[in-house]
Amino acid sequence: MNRIVLLITAVIFFGLSSQSQNKDSEEKYGKTLNVGIGIGYYGNIGKSMPVVHFDYEIDVVKNLTLAPSISFYTYQKYNYWGSSQYAYKDYSYRQTVVPIGVKGTYYFDELLKARVKWDFYLAASLGFKIKKTTWDSEYHGNTTTTDEISPLYMDFHIGSEYHLNDKIGLFLDLSTGVSSFGLAVHL
Repeated sequence: MNRIVLLITAVIFFGLSSQSQNKDSEEKYGKTLNVGIGIGYYGNIGKSMPVVHFDYEIDVVKNLTLAPSISFYTYQKYNYWGSSQYAYKDYSYRQTVVPIGVKGTYYFDELLKARVKWDFYLAASLGFKIKKTTWDSEYHGNTTTTDEISPLYMDFHIGSEYHLNDKIGLFLDLSTGVSSFGLAVHL
């Protein structure tokens, strides 16, 4: 946790300017495709796992965007089971989860007097998860998993983007659900 706080502090320190931005026009944040990979931690699963994430930002009002989003993660767990007809052993199941939702993002560049190359934001995302569970073909027991996932989710985010040029940027998004690093493509 201390490393995350140190990273955020360093990003803010190097991204802020002592002078306000001199821009000819108001910055627009929308029309941006964000593609990221990251690590998600889900308490009901009890471990972190790799996640692939996509969203597309649309300008709503000054400094605020909404982004339809979709992510993907999969994991395997084991269940020790047996009966008088079937041998006791570890049977596995795989869950594939696809969260679909919308992320609302507010940019603080103007307030923080950030340099043109940097964006800083807070966000919240809300959506639902589609889940598919596949058991070993030899398993004949109860197929209810102990880590049932709620179909609804709400996550909070803090993040930053560094613009490599007018069309491409790199972002770091730290979240209560899925933290990701990725590429932002400004269309």
